[in-house]
Amino acid sequence: MTNLFAALSRRTLIKLALAAAAVVVAVLALNLLGRSERSNLIVIITPSLDNPFFGQEALGAEARARQLGYQTLKFSHDDDAYRQSELVDTAIARNAAAIILDNAGADASAAAVQKARLAGVPVFLIDREINTRGVAAAQIVSNNHQGAALGAEAFVEAMGEAGPYVELVGKESDTNAMIRSRGFHDVIDQYPDLKLAGRQSANWSQSEAFTVMQSLLQAHPEIKGVIAGNDTMAMGALAALESAGRRDVVIVGFDGSNDVRDAILAGRIKATVLQPAYRQAQYAVELAHRFLTTGETGEPEKQLMDCVLITAANAARLNNFALTDAPARMRAPAPETP
Repeated sequence: MTNLFAALSRRTLIKLALAAAAVVVAVLALNLLGRSERSNLIVIITPSLDNPFFGQEALGAEARARQLGYQTLKFSHDDDAYRQSELVDTAIARNAAAIILDNAGADASAAAVQKARLAGVPVFLIDREINTRGVAAAQIVSNNHQGAALGAEAFVEAMGEAGPYVELVGKESDTNAMIRSRGFHDVIDQYPDLKLAGRQSANWSQSEAFTVMQSLLQAHPEIKGVIAGNDTMAMGALAALESAGRRDVVIVGFDGSNDVRDAILAGRIKATVLQPAYRQAQYAVELAHRFLTTGETGEPEKQLMDCVLITAANAARLNNFALTDAPARMRAPAPETP
């Protein structure tokens, strides 16, 4: 046996090598064939299907995908990176053509996006970006700093440029939370008579915001304003304030939800900032379709969608995170500083 291979002729070894090469080529050919015949399926993954904002993302992506002739599957990861990874595995196993993803964390999601890319499934991120470049086919996010500045300007005006206020911050691991907070303060901190009495995370949650606002109100009964990183927290703050009989507090949110629209029209909330979730998701599907048909998106990886201030003047035109006659503007971000 030890001399078996030594006994083989050179011609036999060459034949074996050629046969092995043929197997490799056949496997590669099958893989390429499978990729060219990839199912007409777009998988849509968002943090929640029940939350109004994320729900509209899923509906927008689904509607546009079907208009373009794709089948769809919708899932939610509940802000759980492990669950997100499992759903990406499901998309790969279902031979998805593309994934539309509102991810579960800027750092925690890069591996799942890379896994899909290596499996030949392009990922198009919406709403939340990741900190790694070059693994997603596109990252389409709201211009959070620009939107936060709009909200802060409305807040400053409603506060009369003076008075104590509190800030409710989103999930600390979410890049959007930090960008919005910075946008708020880039404006508000220019007014020395506006005093930050408290700043606390409510993790984007209405119920948490209610509890946090109760605590902040007990500690700082003098507050005159609340600025919140999203509308669900603004609604939680509103409920806590109204339950305490405090209808004199200025509240500004961020998202453009129907609930806050109604509160603005009723005079209970001063303003919010619309980030057009429905259109953003539709645009991601359009880029995915372009990529699947041409091999490229033709756009920079990261794109910003400008936000719009919503007040009593235009709130009646707001429905499901969209203004009825104001198409969103798309633009590439400014170069990132190292």
